[in-house]
Amino acid sequence: MELMWRTSHLSGGNVAYVEQMYEDYLRDPNSVPDQWRQEFDRLPRATEQVIQDIPHSAIRDHFLLLSKNKKRSIPVATSSVSTEHERKQVRVLKLIEAYRVRGHQAAVLDPLGLKQREPVPDLDLRYHELSEADLDTTFQIGSLFFGKAEAPLKDIIADLKQTYCTTVGAEYMHIVDTQEKLWLQQRLESVRCHPVYDAAFRKHILERLSAAEGLEKYLGSRYAGAKRFGLEGGEALIPMMDELIQRAGKLGVKEVVIGMAHRGRLNCLVNILGKNPSDLFHEFDGKRSVEGSGDVKYHQGFSSNVMTTGGEVHLAMAFNPSHLEIVSPVVEGSVRARQDRRGDVDGEQVLPINIHGDAAFAGQGVVMETFQMSQTRAYKTGGTVHIIINNQVGFTTSNREDSRSTEYCTDVAKMVHAPIFHVNGDDPEAVAFVTQVAIDYRNEFHRDVVIDLVCYRRRGHNEADEPSATQPLMYEKIRKHPTTREIYAQRLINESVVSAEESKQIEDEYRDALDNGQHVVKSLVLEPNTALFVDWKPYLGHKWTAKCDTTVDINLLHELGEKVCDLPEGFVVQRQVGKIIEDRKLMSRGAMPLNWGHAELLAYATLIKQGHPIRLTGQDVGRGTFSHRHAVLHNQKDGTAFNSLQHLYEGQPECVIRDSLLSEEAVLAFEYGYSTTTPNALVIWEAQFGDFANGAQVVIDQFITSGETKWGRLCGLTMLLPHGYEGQGPEHSSARLERYLQLCAEHNIQVCVPTTPAQVYHMLRRQVIRPLRKPLVVMTPKSLLRHKQAISSLEELANGSFQTVIPEVVEQNKAEVKRLVMCSGKVYYDLLNKRDADNCPDVAIIRIEQLYPFPEDDLEEVLRQYPNLQSVVWCQEEPMNQGAWYCSQHHMRNAIRKCFPNIELVGVGRQHSASPAVGYTSVHLEEQEKVVNDAIYG
Repeated sequence: MELMWRTSHLSGGNVAYVEQMYEDYLRDPNSVPDQWRQEFDRLPRATEQVIQDIPHSAIRDHFLLLSKNKKRSIPVATSSVSTEHERKQVRVLKLIEAYRVRGHQAAVLDPLGLKQREPVPDLDLRYHELSEADLDTTFQIGSLFFGKAEAPLKDIIADLKQTYCTTVGAEYMHIVDTQEKLWLQQRLESVRCHPVYDAAFRKHILERLSAAEGLEKYLGSRYAGAKRFGLEGGEALIPMMDELIQRAGKLGVKEVVIGMAHRGRLNCLVNILGKNPSDLFHEFDGKRSVEGSGDVKYHQGFSSNVMTTGGEVHLAMAFNPSHLEIVSPVVEGSVRARQDRRGDVDGEQVLPINIHGDAAFAGQGVVMETFQMSQTRAYKTGGTVHIIINNQVGFTTSNREDSRSTEYCTDVAKMVHAPIFHVNGDDPEAVAFVTQVAIDYRNEFHRDVVIDLVCYRRRGHNEADEPSATQPLMYEKIRKHPTTREIYAQRLINESVVSAEESKQIEDEYRDALDNGQHVVKSLVLEPNTALFVDWKPYLGHKWTAKCDTTVDINLLHELGEKVCDLPEGFVVQRQVGKIIEDRKLMSRGAMPLNWGHAELLAYATLIKQGHPIRLTGQDVGRGTFSHRHAVLHNQKDGTAFNSLQHLYEGQPECVIRDSLLSEEAVLAFEYGYSTTTPNALVIWEAQFGDFANGAQVVIDQFITSGETKWGRLCGLTMLLPHGYEGQGPEHSSARLERYLQLCAEHNIQVCVPTTPAQVYHMLRRQVIRPLRKPLVVMTPKSLLRHKQAISSLEELANGSFQTVIPEVVEQNKAEVKRLVMCSGKVYYDLLNKRDADNCPDVAIIRIEQLYPFPEDDLEEVLRQYPNLQSVVWCQEEPMNQGAWYCSQHHMRNAIRKCFPNIELVGVGRQHSASPAVGYTSVHLEEQEKVVNDAIYG
């Protein structure tokens, strides 16, 4: 009884309950106007208050019913039922529970009626030892929210079938939270999943369906055969999205970020986001509208503002490649960035909506990764509304038995206990209802929710595809099947909601608007509130060679260095960590040279001091995979964590350093989305080992390296990829530098290989202080993190800058130098030690710290200092078919030819290999020695 009272849908503020209309709503939600029902639906459902002093009869009767059920539950649980009627009462309650659990399996979800569903034994009377003879017997309803205490069994079954076995199939009994289940039961059962909507709302649904169908017909006739990945068969998506956005705005949402693949994208852009149809027609005509390579029209993003009853809402459609589900975590990252900017901790002001295809939702692993992120500290966004356009065929040649092993394409969502609403796309009012429940659930519980819009695809995979060759039965049925709009229009005509003339007029008005090139979204705000937009203007039009000042007053470095080492009183760190902190205090005072970890933390601290937020995520970033960072410390007494970078000064920008889940693809996509929405922040993803980024190659190829050229999307994301040959085998040696260099063109990204603490300090600061916004890919070291020669002074941090090329650091007579060795990364120290040990004054070693954009001018300046050079060598640790050699040698040769036309560049490295590195330490050492010797001596 106590639990029922705590989680009852009747709980809430007293004001709403004093209204007579709320009493009527409790008896029968369909008895009150739709507008009032929606308000009552939004009332709090689960507070711990118990209302005792409200004299209204409906509430009092409801509590009496709960009390009766409480008394009955005791004999049922103890199996002390004494009469046949009471035994049957127990069976009826089990029957009710069966409908809640398995009713969806008997629901009429397929508009085509192709799939014959197996009978569900649990829903049969005989399964529960009941019969037709019991149909007229009255039973207690138990916890059913049907507005009555008892009813004949035939009425109970009729209500259950209408709720769970018609055009809505609800799955929510897998949810473990009792409060959430009771909330959902109340919303579904109180109106039997089919609320009564007023005429105005139903006409609006018809208008939106007419818009969805009208655009597809218009494009089909004007651009016959052109690919558009039309929405035909799934037109109910448009009234669904319209209701979702309008209701979200009413609930207080200020921004909505949408991700979706091709299917129906053009329709959403025009009919939901308000893209001008004439602009879309220009794209069909093939006219160029942006610089760069551009992209096909069904990959393009868009943003606009619409007006809702709750105020202006900003809509953003994310750009997306053909890799379908990869946009989902990108959307989540963009949403989280917007929420952080607003201080929207619970996600009440920014809503993510991800629209999926059925086969992709079931088949793509990034879907699971994105769900797994949904409730974690670094990645949660207050719940996502997932919509599946379920065509029932993934690709034209796909069959159900080949596309998944689960009953539904949505089953992966159960892993996070998300409620799932399957709905027949040919019942637009049922679609509207589940949409309302879904957004209200997300608003109430801040968790993911899934709508499975079961529809069909009237044409092939694209408009040039003939589907009947491989799907003859389905497309024979589709050819005879009326459209969703035709079905719904006839329904409204039969019910005298509209006339046939009004229905035709709606169609004609929409087509006229398209002919005139007018916006077709009536709620579109033509002069939007620009405060809802992210301002990228300060970051436009800058060249990569733009200079920036990364110097900092040395006194500030002293101050921040001390603060980074400050611990709360009583905070006990592990012994080795304590030694690291003590050393950092000495480094901050100038008493010790700085190592990599402290220089990195000082880069973050100084950026925070200058007003830049920091976000660093990855699988082991708090400590650092190689135990160098220790930015997040752990109290050995109670396990609490402390990040000193969050406590530098009052009112400072946010500094988030979070270990991620064991994912690369979804996490990197999330950080990309975050960085494209927060230009002022330093956003970093660090791989545990550099080769781990292989699992996120789609993100790298389709977003990070090409997003600006395709879509004009700027991004300042930094990727830290540990790289270096330490004898750790094939998987943990190479970050696959060659892959990033192969993707370099048009100054799209930066690829750096820093070798000193000062270099990483200035490189990280440059990434934010310089107004240029380009992704930064860094080959970070492993052994250099504690290498006795890889050190820097405070003065180098205070007064230096990032050097794209580091010249020889040893005093030499440059006229005596005959051989110049160029390199990047850890191998420099091996070369330096070999050269010095063998006393080779005629060999100079320089480091190229930025491999792209390649600093030809800086390299040429260094080369000209050696007038008597006879040979120039590029030395790398990687096999010669990998690393920087193939992608960077032409840049090096260009600089050499300008200074020494007769010198040919020679490459030195490991032998060509299919594997990045050997797995035997002895072989590794032999190879390393040979590489170094060949570079120094030839």
